[in-house]
Amino acid sequence: MNWNEVRKIYPDRFVKLRILKSRIENQVRYVEEVAVIQDFDDEKEATRELVRSKNDILVYHTGKEKIEIQIKQLFGFRGQYDKNRV
Repeated sequence: MNWNEVRKIYPDRFVKLRILKSRIENQVRYVEEVAVIQDFDDEKEATRELVRSKNDILVYHTGKEKIEIQIKQLFGFRGQYDKNRV
C-alpha cells in the first residue's frame, strides 16, 4: 500500500513498515510502497523497535507527509589497523 493509505488507516501513530518499493535520487531514498507490520501505542516501544530494525524494515510516524531517507556514505577502515606495519 502507499504511504497516504497508511496515514489514513493509522492517523498520528508510529508504524513498523517493510519497504516494498522505493527509488533513490540525489542521496535520498523515496519510499513508494510499504507493508504495515505493526502500529504502536507507546512511543518508547516504537523507539525500541526502530533500534532493532534492519534492512528494509523501519518505524515511522504517520504525521510525516512522505517517507524520505537521507543516504549517507560511510567511510572507514577496512580490516584492522596494525601500527607495526607502516
